[in-house]
Amino acid sequence: MNNPLAQLLPQFMHFSQLETSKFVLMIGLIIFAGTLGGWLFQKLKIPQVVGYIVIGIVLGASGFHVLEPKTIAALDSVSTIALSFIGFLVGGELKGHTIKKYGKQFVSILLFEAITPAIVVCSLVTVINYAVTKDFARSISIGLILGAICSATAPAATTDVLAEYRTRGPLTTTVYGIVAMDDAVALILYTIASTVVSPIIGGHSLPFGVQLLNIFKDIFGSIALGCCFGFIIEWFSLKLINKEGRLLSLCLGALFLCTGICELLNLDNILAAMSIGAFAVNFSKAKVNPLFHTVEKFTPPIYVLFFVLVGAKLNVWIITPFLGVIAIIYVLARTLGKSIGSSLGAWLTKAPKTVQKFLPYCLLSQAGVAIGLSIAAGNDFPDTIGPQILLIITATTFIVQLIGPIFVKIGVTKAGECGLNVTVDDIKKNARVNDVTWGKNHICDSESPSIVMETDSLFTILNSFSHNQNLNYVVKSNNGSLVGIISLEHLKEVMQIGDFAESMLAMDVMDTPTVTCKPSTTLPDAYKLFEDYDTDAIPIVAADGEPLGILEKNTVDHYLHAQIINLNRKLEKLDM
Repeated sequence: MNNPLAQLLPQFMHFSQLETSKFVLMIGLIIFAGTLGGWLFQKLKIPQVVGYIVIGIVLGASGFHVLEPKTIAALDSVSTIALSFIGFLVGGELKGHTIKKYGKQFVSILLFEAITPAIVVCSLVTVINYAVTKDFARSISIGLILGAICSATAPAATTDVLAEYRTRGPLTTTVYGIVAMDDAVALILYTIASTVVSPIIGGHSLPFGVQLLNIFKDIFGSIALGCCFGFIIEWFSLKLINKEGRLLSLCLGALFLCTGICELLNLDNILAAMSIGAFAVNFSKAKVNPLFHTVEKFTPPIYVLFFVLVGAKLNVWIITPFLGVIAIIYVLARTLGKSIGSSLGAWLTKAPKTVQKFLPYCLLSQAGVAIGLSIAAGNDFPDTIGPQILLIITATTFIVQLIGPIFVKIGVTKAGECGLNVTVDDIKKNARVNDVTWGKNHICDSESPSIVMETDSLFTILNSFSHNQNLNYVVKSNNGSLVGIISLEHLKEVMQIGDFAESMLAMDVMDTPTVTCKPSTTLPDAYKLFEDYDTDAIPIVAADGEPLGILEKNTVDHYLHAQIINLNRKLEKLDM
């Protein structure tokens, strides 16, 4: 007797393998094409996130339809995870001393930059729409809903630019604080607007009190859940986890678990992830804090997937001319409102001049929350303004997601904050031996004070020690080659011989060098030589072996710390 299940099973397995192959192929295509697009736009001096989105537009509904709707829908979980990573890293910027210093400033700017564009958008959209349709109820309803939605700022595209250009300073700090909180304001404004609009044109909106309770549940429930997972990471890192790799796995596991629970309970995964990051940076021990840099290195392919999918979802062909006009009015009104509100809030709170001038550049992007609220409007008002709201937000998201990152770059560049978010490791990675010693020891000059001839007397060398900062010397032969190295500690041992030592020459007291470096040697390689050869001084030689000077570990340490001090001084000037 034939078993139908046995006959169907091979077909099912073949189908599953085929779908899996296509799915993996699409992920590979997205990451590969998105990375190339980001690289190309970087070469054009445009933020890489714009390149990701453009590649998505080309591959998606507005372009060649390579990414089909079912593929995009299947990858929605990637978008959710990407937003959780963004929330976690934003939370890592909300340090206690930062909140204490800028907390009141953040709240004041937040209220002005969120409410002002809501008023401007509502007014202009209502007037323009009424001038065309002569339907005041519908016009004011569209204006109120769009005004509420426009207050949200997309954290993803904004923070990606800040990370790409390694920004640091008062403007960067303010932007992180604003994008972390204004989504909550948008939710509250939408609740008020939908409650007002519902009796005007009819709809499925819940009562105001119920909606407000749901918002408080979302906000405080998400924060509480994130803090719980932050505590779990802290506890395990202290009790059980000692290695960086395990700590990273623990953090990613907690982040994924938290995101999954948020999806099940309809909580805000960005806010929950942000709470994990804020808890970790404020309450955990020092060894957890470097985790943020590790997680940041883990995120690039996820960000590429996320932004390419954002572009793929945008379909510009469904926009009618009238909706296109409303969309343009919306973008202009939102930009005007954000500019006025953020500048006014920064001025009233006496924020640094860079914040007052350039914060408006950094608040133009909109995406996740705005689209989510437009979908909510589609569900609340399906037979009236809902479909129009969804189309307008789709069209405007297409516009601001392309121009928003560019303006963020302009803002932080004009504020002078690009390239300031660096650590000692970053400076070390990009520096070479000649950056540390060139000019200090004049290693391009044969008369360098760190070079002595093999026939120089011990008295001459000792006299040089009293006039120069270096504690080690390289010994040069008469034919110009490196023959030895002399350290102060070695000289102290030789001087114990007595008066006989004064008649000795450099060749009599030098040691044979075990390792050398070149002016082009990177500092990470130099530090590895210090460690591998258990030495604090390495001769610097030219390509032909001629000694050029001495590289001392304490000199390198001083150089790195001086660079950090100079960066901090620049930040202090920006904060004035």
